[in-house]
Amino acid sequence: MENKSHALMAGLFTLALLAAAILGGIWFNQDRVQWVPYQIATKLSIPGLNPQAAVRYRGLDIGKVDGIAFDPQVIGQILVNISVQPDAPITESTFATLGYQGVTGIAYVQLDDDGSRPVRLPSGPEKIARIEMRPSLFDQLQTRGLAILQQTEEVAKRINGILTPENQEAIIGAVNNVSKAAVALEAIPAKLQPTLDRLPGVTAQAQQTLGTVNRLSANASELTRSLNGMVAGLQAPDGPITRFSSSMEQLGAVAGKIEFETLPLINDARASLRTLNRTLDNLNERPQSVLFGSSVIAPGPGESGFAAPQVSGQAQ
Repeated sequence: MENKSHALMAGLFTLALLAAAILGGIWFNQDRVQWVPYQIATKLSIPGLNPQAAVRYRGLDIGKVDGIAFDPQVIGQILVNISVQPDAPITESTFATLGYQGVTGIAYVQLDDDGSRPVRLPSGPEKIARIEMRPSLFDQLQTRGLAILQQTEEVAKRINGILTPENQEAIIGAVNNVSKAAVALEAIPAKLQPTLDRLPGVTAQAQQTLGTVNRLSANASELTRSLNGMVAGLQAPDGPITRFSSSMEQLGAVAGKIEFETLPLINDARASLRTLNRTLDNLNERPQSVLFGSSVIAPGPGESGFAAPQVSGQAQ
């Protein structure tokens, strides 16, 4: 009986010691950090994200995922509850994305900040603040991959449309035409070779022509200089043009003198000769006029007192 009591006491002591060890481990492992709750709302797919997954801010561990559930108020929206350290710089411009660890496919929440609204975002158990979730790199690749696949399919359809029998014949005909054109181009150098052979002679002739033109230009320049000298000599103060101008002025003076002095004398001499001729004619016709005097001579045309005779027919 005494042996049974000792065994019972030893068992109770063992149980008490085990319970104390468990409670001590729980107490020592108890998290004393005052975590700040936040909530991520998204309609994106979150494959590989599980509760107790890590929450990182630009690669640093700052918390963990507490739970994942559907939003009862918005159909298709997922709510991810996270807890982060109180010193984490969560602002109004902080956003979340999904990151993946290596090739295992285990996801974690990656927090980042674009700095557009650097105001700290307060949160607490009474009012949990929400953080925006943006598409991750995997989501962007998936979306763009689908767009690329659609474009590739469209290109394949167009290629299939191009490669119809009619288009194939047209393409083959174009290739044949290109081949013929290539053959024709190969024959062009042979046809151009005679012309190329004559180019040195043409170049020599061109050089001779250029030399002749240069000599002609030199002669023209010399002629121009000679003409310039001649013109300068003619236009000199004592040159021919000046002397000719003086001669012309003297000739004009002589002509004026002749006009005003000599011409009146010539007119008087002409009138005297006309009077003499009339006297001689009168002597020839009537010699007796020497003894009896001459009759009055009627003035002629152009003389003072001349009157035109009257025609009998006109008088009637």
